[in-house]
Amino acid sequence: MAAETFNIEVCYASDAVQFLRALQVPAGTTIEQAIAISGVLQEAPEVDLATMQVGIYAKKKTLDTVLREHDRVEIYRSLIADPKNARRRRKSAD
Repeated sequence: MAAETFNIEVCYASDAVQFLRALQVPAGTTIEQAIAISGVLQEAPEVDLATMQVGIYAKKKTLDTVLREHDRVEIYRSLIADPKNARRRRKSAD
């Protein structure tokens, strides 16, 4: 009997790279395994899973989270500026 597989997506975006890959993975696949299978680490060498956060549909998760059908794994970059402070600076400049 064949192992059950399901569809997911892995995505990452930076100024230089826009990465979105649809994959079929076996049941029990974790976020970390899906990222490795996707090839994003080769296409975007700046991705460092030791320091970057990951999530599923904008909800932060750990690398050992087991995926489900239709999950979209997202790799988050660090913020350059705090959005609240940036808005305050723009508002005070008006």
